[in-house]
Amino acid sequence: MSGCRSTAAQHSPPPFPLPPNDLGFGVGLRTPHLRYVLAHRPPVDWFEAISENFMDSGGFPRHALDRIAERHPVVLHGVSLSIGSTDPLDFDYLRRLRRLADGIGARWVSDHICWTGVAGLNTHDLLPVPFTEESLAHMVRRVRAVQEFLERPLVLENPSSYAEFTGSVMSEWEFVSRLAAESGCGLLLDVNNVYVSSVNHGFDPEEYVRALPHERVVQIHLAGHTHLGTHIVDTHDRPVADPVWRLYELAVSLTGPVATLLEWDDRIPPFPELLAELAKARRYAGAARVLCG
Repeated sequence: MSGCRSTAAQHSPPPFPLPPNDLGFGVGLRTPHLRYVLAHRPPVDWFEAISENFMDSGGFPRHALDRIAERHPVVLHGVSLSIGSTDPLDFDYLRRLRRLADGIGARWVSDHICWTGVAGLNTHDLLPVPFTEESLAHMVRRVRAVQEFLERPLVLENPSSYAEFTGSVMSEWEFVSRLAAESGCGLLLDVNNVYVSSVNHGFDPEEYVRALPHERVVQIHLAGHTHLGTHIVDTHDRPVADPVWRLYELAVSLTGPVATLLEWDDRIPPFPELLAELAKARRYAGAARVLCG
């Protein structure tokens, strides 16, 4: 590994400065673990909550989130913003998102570089966007509008993908880099998604990670996947694979210390097993820092 921090050219300051990103090591807050987290105060630096799970909820889930937010930093991670869609932005959704973020003091709000539906219909999937100049300009305008409405920077994640557009004129990493530079958004680098897509589409995952504007990476995601021989599915139902750990180590050597989060969304294990997996992230991040001197 080489180059412990990006030397990419700095861009003019965005309207909303990126938040401090060294929160440490966290896990995704999932419903089966709410009571455990409240009762045991586990040694986790921070939590990430799925925005849509709490935007309209009351009762115990919202009570638990409020209490956890009093003890730990919390960030929000959405799956329905549909920033790449041609539908108009849903300002009712954004109002509810802002109210939730303000209510729990969210450190930042994130979503995905994707679209989720059209004509008001939500597919509940993260669909890929074409990497074209027209698509880029469209998304830059929408990101700027969302940031103005939320009055905070938006952090966007690279999703895993299983199909590509033949009309794309640039690589995914060029598209992501230019989106961040031209909109002022932050980046959520999901190294598992980079690896999944690299196998599915045949590109070099290290080239992807090295090419990003590392100074704009606010957060890193880790998760498990299912390798089906001809392709990989991003299942979030098992431990992180060895190639993803190696890619994470490279990423940290380039970004420096950055908020790292472990996702686990299916076949969810007991919370102590998540802590054991999170301990691996601490070790890999420590090794990356040693390499950086």
